[in-house]
Amino acid sequence: MIVSKSSRWSRPRCAKLLAATLLGGALPAVAQADMLDTLQLHGFLSQALVITDRNDFFGPSSSGGGSLKYTEIGANASIRPHQDVLIAAQVLSRRAGGDGSDARPVLDYGVVDYQMVSNQQRTLGLQLGRFKNPFGFHNQTRDVAFTRPSILLPQSIYFDRTRSLGLSGDGVSFYLDERLPTGNLRFQVGAGKIQAGDDLRRTLRLDGIPGSLDPDTSAIAQIRYEHDGGRIIAALSRADANASFNSAMPGLSDGDFYFRPWVLSLQYNEERWSLTTEYARRNSGLENFNNPAFNFDVTGESWYLQYTRRFHDNWQWLVRYDSLVSNRDDRSGTAYEASGAGPAHSQFADDYTLGLQWNLNPQVMLAAEYHHVDGSGWLPLQDNPDPSETSRRWNMLLFQLSLRF
Repeated sequence: MIVSKSSRWSRPRCAKLLAATLLGGALPAVAQADMLDTLQLHGFLSQALVITDRNDFFGPSSSGGGSLKYTEIGANASIRPHQDVLIAAQVLSRRAGGDGSDARPVLDYGVVDYQMVSNQQRTLGLQLGRFKNPFGFHNQTRDVAFTRPSILLPQSIYFDRTRSLGLSGDGVSFYLDERLPTGNLRFQVGAGKIQAGDDLRRTLRLDGIPGSLDPDTSAIAQIRYEHDGGRIIAALSRADANASFNSAMPGLSDGDFYFRPWVLSLQYNEERWSLTTEYARRNSGLENFNNPAFNFDVTGESWYLQYTRRFHDNWQWLVRYDSLVSNRDDRSGTAYEASGAGPAHSQFADDYTLGLQWNLNPQVMLAAEYHHVDGSGWLPLQDNPDPSETSRRWNMLLFQLSLRF
């Protein structure tokens, strides 16, 4: 999340002293003081309890008293060395089941943002570095609980089991904000290398094959329009993500991975309620392996419909239906199961969700939600390594405490 030019948060004196020390020989005293006034520091922490009756999600949630292995900790900072230049970065530590090795702090984003044009009518700029991908409504701020309508985002669109694929890119991103008489139009396009993490390799079933999955040049674009002060919001996102698998297995050649989704996002907002829907069509596959058993090409389909109601100023509840189909040509997974690849229910998921949020104050939020799921299409493989042992129908309860400063 890249922060704005002004902030109501305090700026710790030690951060100012550190910045002054680092920049003391490079800038005049007046310029240093002006720049330090733009320094912003923020942080957040979320801890969840996950309880399931069958299957595991983010740790051993189906045994004992549930799993506490869903933790998000982040800190971000920004500063403006010039009125047209913003330097911003965020470090994130996220544990989501598994053995906890993914909880090591990583650079979530880190950009130099230069605005070439900035006036009342339009803003034109570019970002260099690691930028958050403009994908759907929530991808750019998905790790900050206060920006999410629920503890879990709709898993059919915002996959947690392959989150590294869509999260960010290393390269360059251009954006244009055009302020029209009826609303705001934003266009953003980026190119660079994706984050091909271990989660993607597990999902592709390449984790047991010697070799490395390395990111290739990829691209993403989004056009977004907000009408009448945000009463109606529409967005269209498109990505072309690529990676190469460099095989170290004798007899197996190198291969390539591709992921090419379209996402259409719509939202209608009133003072006390919002109606949101997003639809995605996802073409993905592996190709160029000399063993045809590794190659595949499928087109999946995802969508959700969500109603959110705000009441008593600091309370919110929601109801959502979320649908995932891994292969539009085999919606029930029958052919997949007949091929011996795995159970049919691993190819789809229908999720009925009820959620509740309470903002005690601007810094503290409590949330709870219930999921009834038919299918295991988005279960994390690190928590369920053998799909044949998973259940088709299962229920999940989540409770979360979130803090920010």
